[in-house]
Amino acid sequence: MSATLINAVKTKFIETFKQEPILVFSPGRINIIGEHTDYNDGFVFPAAVDKGIAAAIQKSDSGTSTAYATDKDSKIEFALDKLKPSKEGNWENYVFGVVAEIQNRNKTIGNFNIAFKGDIPGGAGMSSSAALENSVVFGLNELFNLGLTKHEMILISQKAEHNYVGVNCGIMDQYASMFGIENNALLLDCRTVESKPYEIDFKDHQLMLINTNVKHSLSDSAYNDRRSACESIAKLLNIKALRDATEADLETVKDKVTPENYQKALYVIQENERAMKASKAIEDNDLETLGALIYGSHNGLQHQYKVSCDELDFLVDQAKANKQVLGARMMGGGFGGCTINLVSKKEAKAFAETASIAYKKEFNKECSVYFIKLSEGTHLVTQ
Repeated sequence: MSATLINAVKTKFIETFKQEPILVFSPGRINIIGEHTDYNDGFVFPAAVDKGIAAAIQKSDSGTSTAYATDKDSKIEFALDKLKPSKEGNWENYVFGVVAEIQNRNKTIGNFNIAFKGDIPGGAGMSSSAALENSVVFGLNELFNLGLTKHEMILISQKAEHNYVGVNCGIMDQYASMFGIENNALLLDCRTVESKPYEIDFKDHQLMLINTNVKHSLSDSAYNDRRSACESIAKLLNIKALRDATEADLETVKDKVTPENYQKALYVIQENERAMKASKAIEDNDLETLGALIYGSHNGLQHQYKVSCDELDFLVDQAKANKQVLGARMMGGGFGGCTINLVSKKEAKAFAETASIAYKKEFNKECSVYFIKLSEGTHLVTQ
């Protein structure tokens, strides 16, 4: 968490609203392994990171509430009893959605002012949206003594995304951002919404993200297609979700589904197994096995689930060509965003440079490199 970020928001808040705020930091997240398993009731392995959203919030004595996105220098005033979604894609929907969902639970909040600023790179698939939602619900809970548990808060954030932003997301992003533990990844069971923390000793390795800086327009429709393919195969198998299926079960309906959809379901079953094996590898301090599982995940996302793209595959191939990188894969929904790389500390800078040069030469555009640490979830900042 950056003190500079917190101070910038606090200063802007005091300047704008002439009052002392409560400060909240809510982190973005990475996912080590377990991709597209969340909406199949499966296992994911996320962690909160040291980049996120800083929010300053305080009660307002004017008759309205104001939200201020300081990055965009964009302010919006609104009445709590007249909330409805703005145009699709507008940032204020994240704030409105959280407020509306709190009110849907018959909790009373008064008018408030909020200012926020983030250092999560846009389009990197690190869930700045979940970080923003969590910072709003956490801040309001504190301000108005709503007595919400962290579990209730993430469900409010998720509902806000469904009903106001129009994204039918799983629970992983909100969960990882809220419950993150420093130096730990969380093996999250998306059915029970319970997790087990695993402390990771990266020894002489570290995590590094490389952002392709592309977002192919396929992503939303492809997500919905894959989701419905998984759901229809679960129905065929007479189970609640693919998390309950084995490869042998899938074999029994092979002639009833298209080869493409068979591969997609097979990927989900295998990715769930990889997530479980990754937790064992971390317990055993076995980074080589963890790296191999991460490469295996990318292979499945590329060839079976088909949500990768040339830019992501190129960066993973760069990693494979370097013995100092133990594992790499695309992270997030796909068709752009970041690769996550497990790389030796002494080689990280050199690998970042060679990969960036090769990427520029291949696609005539820049990629961006971020070094991250696993950090604490959403919390109050005392200064």
